[in-house]
Amino acid sequence: MLDAFFQYELLRNTFYTGLLVGLIAPLLGAFIVVRRQSMIADGLSHVTLAGLAFGLFMQKKYTLLMFAPFHTGILFSIIGALIIENLRDVYKAFQEIAIPIILSVGVGLSIVFIALADGINTDIYTYLFGSIAAISSSDLRLIIFISLLVIIFIFVCYKDLFALSFDSEFAIVSGVKSKTLNFVFILMTALVISASIRIVGVLLVSALMTLPVATGMRIAKSFKQTIFYSIIYGEIAVIVGLITGYYFEIPPGGTIVITSALLLGLTLLFNKLKAVRSLKKDDGYAA
Repeated sequence: MLDAFFQYELLRNTFYTGLLVGLIAPLLGAFIVVRRQSMIADGLSHVTLAGLAFGLFMQKKYTLLMFAPFHTGILFSIIGALIIENLRDVYKAFQEIAIPIILSVGVGLSIVFIALADGINTDIYTYLFGSIAAISSSDLRLIIFISLLVIIFIFVCYKDLFALSFDSEFAIVSGVKSKTLNFVFILMTALVISASIRIVGVLLVSALMTLPVATGMRIAKSFKQTIFYSIIYGEIAVIVGLITGYYFEIPPGGTIVITSALLLGLTLLFNKLKAVRSLKKDDGYAA
């Protein structure tokens, strides 16, 4: 079934990108979920959409090819991440308000730039829902670079990130540079979201960062196990989603998210049946 993905360069690029995204999205997603910042992916994804629309607008209206939508999307996502961090400092007692603010601005800018770029077209459609053949060789190289940055960041800063995610006050007292770490973390999140949009689309990117984590949490016995299982579920969802999307000729974003949701549902059902079986066994011993 994977033969088709290795016959054509664009499909190969998509498959390799999917594997990378299936790794880094749940990897960062595990920390995002623990920090109770699951909505941050939605906020940054809409800002990224504004950047993509801006790039398309500049290309179509002014024929400025240096404004590649993928690159302007990354730039807008990084700017959005920086604004979120600044707003969190301004609203210290209500830090969660930073996300709906940036999400609203992102939606507004997206509407404006999409309208200026002649409205909804095939390019915008692929960014909204993902595409099976939208990854060029240069895009793949950039996504590989982003993946390496994320993996190195998590590997080097794992202990500090773990402490800051579970007990920020203790971490700060222990000498963790929380402001710097949070700043780099949200930048990494922005980069991962930008990279993931090519596969799953703006409207569904947050699902790839949360659903595999939600599934992994139900069977893991430690945080490291949660990360491990989240990545496994993420990779399964991406591979199955890409294959089904290709053969049914539908955007891969939907099939990836549906696969993730099915994996979560099956895991919850398995745990429920396991709990019922255990309860019946205990009742049998009691009898």
